[in-house]
Amino acid sequence: MGEEILINFTPMETRVAVIENGMPQEIYVERTKRRGILGNIYIGRVVRVLPGMQAAFVDIGLERAAFIHVDEVVSQQLTQEERASLSIAQVLREGQSLTVQVTKDPIGSKGARLTTHLSLPSRYIVLMPEAGHIGVSQRIEDPEERDRLKSLLTSLVSTPETSEANSGFGYILRTVAEGVSDQELAADLKFLHRLWDNVQTRIQGAKAPATVYEDLPLNMRALRDMTHSEVERIRIDSKETYQRAISFARSLVPEIEEKLEYYPGERPIFDLFSVEEEMQRALGRKIELKSGGYLIFDQTEAMTTIDINTGAFVGHRNLEETIFKTNLEAATAIGRQLRLRNLGGIIIIDFIDMEDPEHQRQVHRTLQRVLEKDHAKCKVTGVSELGLVEMTRKRTRESLEQVLCETCNQCHGRGTIRTPETVCYEIFREILRQHRAYDTDSYLVIAARTVVEYLMEDASDHVAELEAFIGKTIRFQSDNFYNPEHFDVVLR
Repeated sequence: MGEEILINFTPMETRVAVIENGMPQEIYVERTKRRGILGNIYIGRVVRVLPGMQAAFVDIGLERAAFIHVDEVVSQQLTQEERASLSIAQVLREGQSLTVQVTKDPIGSKGARLTTHLSLPSRYIVLMPEAGHIGVSQRIEDPEERDRLKSLLTSLVSTPETSEANSGFGYILRTVAEGVSDQELAADLKFLHRLWDNVQTRIQGAKAPATVYEDLPLNMRALRDMTHSEVERIRIDSKETYQRAISFARSLVPEIEEKLEYYPGERPIFDLFSVEEEMQRALGRKIELKSGGYLIFDQTEAMTTIDINTGAFVGHRNLEETIFKTNLEAATAIGRQLRLRNLGGIIIIDFIDMEDPEHQRQVHRTLQRVLEKDHAKCKVTGVSELGLVEMTRKRTRESLEQVLCETCNQCHGRGTIRTPETVCYEIFREILRQHRAYDTDSYLVIAARTVVEYLMEDASDHVAELEAFIGKTIRFQSDNFYNPEHFDVVLR
């Protein structure tokens, strides 16, 4: 079974699930009110220069100032020695306007990370206005294909008609460019240069702080970035979003148009392949393994730790066999959970101690093999003296937990609960399920006070839309004995 992409769209949020071999592997959520800013380009104003950190804070119009390191300011054409000798105070001053791009969304208490080395992605090519070279994605491993693509793009940017206009630009051929024709690359190149001309025009007329370019919303980024030859179909549960996807595909990614499908099914699209269930499991600390063992995930601001336990699994021969099989299963499960939870940064894995060096090597190889499928860049070290496996996974966006949950004020920050907004959307989905399954005159929602207040104030317009859609009245009742995540939908 190949891959599928499911897109669940509502006016409040967009959710995308990547399905491989019938199982959810990646889940992305983007709230309309809190869209990510990764890839956006701004005219910012330097508000503070920190020579001791070789960095500066830049106001780009957000609640928190963004952060930029000296390496992201100085020219990429300089040698390593020349870059190391430059101080941030030599290249930036307070009050200075600066064109910057976001390389990492604000996460937790940390502001966005910035660079002045701009890049614009399209389907097959990333344009870098000041890089001056052509590169090929490392995921394209065939040497002949790498040479073909590089030669093809070089010839496209070096024709007499385009060489002057393309002078000084750099390009990276993306993984999905593998096997594409010169006509497809030429169309992509033309699109990127039109886009860059538009960005330049907006930069010239902008006053800091200002937004001059915004990346695509999640549903369109999924079509541009997540679709490759192994994706068999893309199902979308919104007719309007489906029609926009068709138009987007025809103009930018025509080869995926035949894979697009409108999903009108009565069963919610995220109930397919148990995506909703997997999302709930991915918000928990404990993941059960089929063998009876289990994993414990603890996510902190500094790092994520993963502990493996044998649990009820006792094996059939001896303790060493039990430990080895549990660790093998855990390595596979960890690779999948890292993608599902979108965990990034430093990750410490505490495998159960193994005495046999060959067992250690096999578990380590298994972990590296499952991480090869990960779109985020991962680096795994060997086993440390303490028996821990240390790894890093590139973090550019908030984790699933950070998007869907907030710090619990009832446990004083020791854990997290789902936000009233998240519970509100769960209530809407439950009402739709009930509406499809039963005939009733009205609905009564019983929930915690914070959830009911959100439904009656912030989400009142969406409640009205839902009532009009199902043709039934929805009433709300708060109950002080309900915890913030618990609710009941009563048929009246």
